[in-house]
Amino acid sequence: MRPTGRRILGCMAAGQDKAAKKQARSAKRAARKQKFSQIIQAFTMQRKEDKALIPWMLGAFLVVGGVVAGLGFLTGMPWLMLPLGILTGVMAAMIVFGRRVQRTVYAKADGQPGAAAWALDNLRGKWRVTHTVAATTQLDAVHRVLGGPGVILVAEGSPHRVKNLLAQEKKRISRLVGDVPIYDFVIGNDEGQVPLRKLQRRLMKLPRNLKGKQVDALEAKLAALGNNRAAMPKGPQPAGAKMRNVQRTMRRK
Repeated sequence: MRPTGRRILGCMAAGQDKAAKKQARSAKRAARKQKFSQIIQAFTMQRKEDKALIPWMLGAFLVVGGVVAGLGFLTGMPWLMLPLGILTGVMAAMIVFGRRVQRTVYAKADGQPGAAAWALDNLRGKWRVTHTVAATTQLDAVHRVLGGPGVILVAEGSPHRVKNLLAQEKKRISRLVGDVPIYDFVIGNDEGQVPLRKLQRRLMKLPRNLKGKQVDALEAKLAALGNNRAAMPKGPQPAGAKMRNVQRTMRRK
């Protein structure tokens, strides 16, 4: 008996669905393999630079895992708490690893042109970041962040130069946003400045003055505001890097 057109179409659809599922499984396996490879690579690099990494990770595993497993013996359920202790110990060790990697990365980026822009790109949460709304030929820059607190200006570069940049940008924005709060920070390690590694924490501590729709409206307003931009590097650059093309661009303006 000849198969009907409907049956043929059904078989073709089933075959395509099976192939799609197989492709999705292969993609997931490849993603897991790549992620594991990245973790191993990061661990190898961090271990070379951080001699205390393994003792700290081992200590976290033993302390956290030992406490959880010990609770199992005290409650008469070692068969349940021992595997949980091992799992929580591994998680604690991974947290320590992540924190120490983050500290190393921020230490290397600190003080380099573009470091603040890079840090803002790695913020956790619903922040609207606009890079380099004002800049100088010496690679000083002001970046704008929108969120629940209002408008946040983050400056990087020479303190005496970014002070003027911040004042000018704050004046420009205040004319447009009215009574919306405007905060400003200068990245650095001197008194009154915010260390790069603590920027996220400082932003999270700011009061929440605006709701989501208000932030959307604020973003729409500021989108029409022209930026006094320069071509800033994407991410931290080596100390002393020469940016002659940037200086030529600014002179043409």
